[in-house]
Amino acid sequence: MTQDEIIEMAIQAGISEEIAAFNIPIIEAFAKLVAAKATAVEREACAKLAEEYGTWGGSGFYEWFKKLGAEIRARGVA
Repeated sequence: MTQDEIIEMAIQAGISEEIAAFNIPIIEAFAKLVAAKATAVEREACAKLAEEYGTWGGSGFYEWFKKLGAEIRARGVA
């Protein structure tokens, strides 16, 4: 996201342009936290789905799907 996009979203959320202009570092930090949380939630949902696939119909790929879930989760660890 660009700084302009972040400011535009802040204005759309109800923050006045004047307040947004003087609080850009705070608004950017908040946007990064929200994006990181959303990414982590989506990553966990994908990992759970991968593990669930391994249990469908007595799949012989359970261990592979379990490893896939672990690899998806590991992408969030820096």
